[in-house]
Amino acid sequence: MPNFAGNWKIKSSECFEELLKELGVSIMFRKIAVAAASKPAVEIKQDGESFYIKTSTTVRTTEINFKIGEEFEEQTVDGRPCKSLVKWETENKMVCEQRLLKGDGPKTSWTRELTNDGEIILTMAANDVVCTRVYIRE
Repeated sequence: MPNFAGNWKIKSSECFEELLKELGVSIMFRKIAVAAASKPAVEIKQDGESFYIKTSTTVRTTEINFKIGEEFEEQTVDGRPCKSLVKWETENKMVCEQRLLKGDGPKTSWTRELTNDGEIILTMAANDVVCTRVYIRE
């Protein structure tokens, strides 16, 4: 089983603003979010298939607790409440499908993959727009 545990810092980010635009976030809030999310601190704790992920920026901190294969509540990247279900796609890659609790909106999901180089590749998707962020251990 891959070990995602640790403190992570961002190495690269692509298409974050485009993702927020697809989600309908206003230009003013997109600029604030992009600036704040340029240096997120990510803490991951793992106990077997149970995970705790805390992502901290200057504007917002999110925390999620989940177990692979068990539905849980969280928020989409733009803050809408949703039900999420994480499954293993491969031995080192988890995939999460999200379902909004209220209203309509873009189809959202995320993945986290631990590479052979020890990096985490996070993808966040809204419809066909995909943001890719690469993290390295601190």
